[in-house]
Amino acid sequence: MDDPFAKIFHLTDAELETRINDLTKKYWKTTNPFLQEQIVVQLDAHKEERRAREARKWQESQQNLDKGLDNLINID
Repeated sequence: MDDPFAKIFHLTDAELETRINDLTKKYWKTTNPFLQEQIVVQLDAHKEERRAREARKWQESQQNLDKGLDNLINID
């Protein structure tokens, strides 16, 4: 059986956003509380992946900023 969460990591950022939007729409369309629970689990996983990606991008941008500042400071 495939792990549905493993497929999240291979999505592009745009595909991840599309999936989040689709799951949100499906959540509000259904009145079945059991199905809503399952959708919430999937939504949480997708949103956590989005947060992790944003954190990695921010950290990389901070590292690049720090590297750029090293060249500006010249102490002789």
